[in-house]
Amino acid sequence: MNGLEQFRLDGKVALVTGAVYGIGFAIAQALAGAGAKIAFNCLDAETRDKAVADYKAVGIEAVGYVADVTKEEEIIPMIKDIEETLGGVDILVNNAGIIKRIPMVEMAAEEFRQVVDIDLVGPFIMAKAVIPGMIKKGHGKIINICSMMSELGRETVSAYAAAKGGLKMLTRNIASEYGEYNIQCNGIGPGYIATPQTAPLRTEGHPFNSFIIAKTPAARWGTPEDLQGPAVFLASEASDFINGHVLYVDGGILAYIGKQP
Repeated sequence: MNGLEQFRLDGKVALVTGAVYGIGFAIAQALAGAGAKIAFNCLDAETRDKAVADYKAVGIEAVGYVADVTKEEEIIPMIKDIEETLGGVDILVNNAGIIKRIPMVEMAAEEFRQVVDIDLVGPFIMAKAVIPGMIKKGHGKIINICSMMSELGRETVSAYAAAKGGLKMLTRNIASEYGEYNIQCNGIGPGYIATPQTAPLRTEGHPFNSFIIAKTPAARWGTPEDLQGPAVFLASEASDFINGHVLYVDGGILAYIGKQP
């Protein structure tokens, strides 16, 4: 196999957690476009049914599950059902996550634990659930959606930065522990992406909007579509000798010190 054929995902099963809109939906759409069968999870049946309809509207027959990534007792049956109905997970994208923007000294320990539980423990549970099947298949791809906060700190995001920094190291450890089984675990670190969650920050004249555009060499916010090519690459045979790496899709922010005032 050579050239563009390396990027095809025909016959592969991709499970993208929390892929009901935004980044997760865009990544699932790209994987489907490369030939993969799509499964996703979310927290309630109403959201699942709406997402299934949204996928169908763009020509994708996705299979949706109601399952919480922090609860092994819900994840294990989901993985078993995927194995029985679709053929087992070849590609796992750990996309589900939350952020709470609260100054650290005002943040309750329970709020901190909630962020870490979803953003770090969830990917651990998901990876633990799919790795045995990947070992049996003789291959597997795990893509963890990390963050620039895997590398940087910022005001009000102590829990998120701690979780995403931990996710970077979990990515490296999965690669270290299971690389011999032809399982590659890598991360994607999005920059500031235009999604419904960031819409209030992107209004004209908002100081944060101006800050991000000035700090990004690309001089714009990213889009979910900017993550599609990197996701297909890391899910495909084109990345078979790449393991434990975090690919930052940030328009150059991490490389840039900023303009002199």
